[in-house]
Amino acid sequence: SRTAPALTRWRQSPEPKPMNLAVAVLAFSGSAGTRRVAAPLRRVGASSHIAASADVPARREMLAATGSVLAASLIAAPASSSAFDLFGAAEKSAWTQVDVPVETILFDVEFDTNQPDHGWVVGNKGTFLETVDGGKKWVQKAFANLDTEDEINYRFTKVSFNQGEGWVIGKPSILLHTKDSGVSWERIPLSPKLPGEPVSITALGGGKAEMCTSQGAIYYTESSGRNWAAKVQETIEATLNRVSSSGVQGASYFAGAITNVVRNAAGEYLAISSRGNFFLTWQPGSDFWIPHNRATSKRISNMGFVSDKLNQGGLWMATNAGGLALLDGKADLSQVQLNFNELKINSAGFGILDVGFKSEDEVYAIGGSGLLLASTDGGKSWKRDVQADDIPSNFYKIKFFPGKDGKDKGFILGSQGVLLRYTGVPA
Repeated sequence: SRTAPALTRWRQSPEPKPMNLAVAVLAFSGSAGTRRVAAPLRRVGASSHIAASADVPARREMLAATGSVLAASLIAAPASSSAFDLFGAAEKSAWTQVDVPVETILFDVEFDTNQPDHGWVVGNKGTFLETVDGGKKWVQKAFANLDTEDEINYRFTKVSFNQGEGWVIGKPSILLHTKDSGVSWERIPLSPKLPGEPVSITALGGGKAEMCTSQGAIYYTESSGRNWAAKVQETIEATLNRVSSSGVQGASYFAGAITNVVRNAAGEYLAISSRGNFFLTWQPGSDFWIPHNRATSKRISNMGFVSDKLNQGGLWMATNAGGLALLDGKADLSQVQLNFNELKINSAGFGILDVGFKSEDEVYAIGGSGLLLASTDGGKSWKRDVQADDIPSNFYKIKFFPGKDGKDKGFILGSQGVLLRYTGVPA
């Protein structure tokens, strides 16, 4: 019989029976016998693009052609460097803009733990970029045997790698998996009974991974996605109905979904309600999420962990209109009301969309309209990059990675294909 190639439609096994979250194992539709055979990625280069027809260029080709021009024109940089001035004319920049062959929104970046210089960027309209030099140069990739018109409709939102094994999720709901550092990929079928859609995926290596859905269901696999075990007993909506009298403000307006799900190295989770009116935490071994009130009357725009362990670094919370606050790591997360310390930060009213802690002292906050703020004293004082205001882009995500010889890597991802690389604060 003919084996279906990777990333093409294939017959699903019979639809599984409905399962409760408390059931130990979630069997996603499809079995080992119907899984797609891994296929290599195809490189999309300047001279070998997929053409829609003989005389009509493909959208990928148009993106590659216009993206390079746009990236080169976003910032006027000195001839010897593409770095822009972070703190004004008197100080040099800690960031360098990197040319990428797309002009789409970039959502996530990741580097393999086995190969610190081998990384990936995913984004809107099927954006999939690869680097092998630590992020200085990026090439566009496309999945073999996936129709170009179909691929460009996907928003790849998260990518995670560990010891050569990688996972990608996106919208419409899709889960991709590689065992060979991205040389070949397979599509893991998702059950129609899955509570919500995947919003977070974490590679743990050796066929292991952890996934969270938009309804707060957390699943764990140690069989490369063949079977998944539930780690919570109820959805967030069920939890809120059970603790409706606990004093969580805005719980009655819960729309059934969470956003901005973050997992730290200790396996702890942080999530925000889709309306931004409260947040939730989950710790390994717990049967359900714990809801918490927001720090102020302003709605939450994003949250994150200060360090790899909650009890060591605490949390940060960004609110509408540019508010930013910190929670001490010694806070009792069993409580609904937590006391955040508001920071003095001048964002000129622009919302802060993400915060990155390079170290306990070196912190960066990013947001809409090229907002880039830096602190070298743990958030007590901030300086704004004026030249970044001229970049026609919103900055959505900032991430740091351990590098060789203690030289950490960092990246800021934005709209219009904007990608900034951390080069270090000059001495």
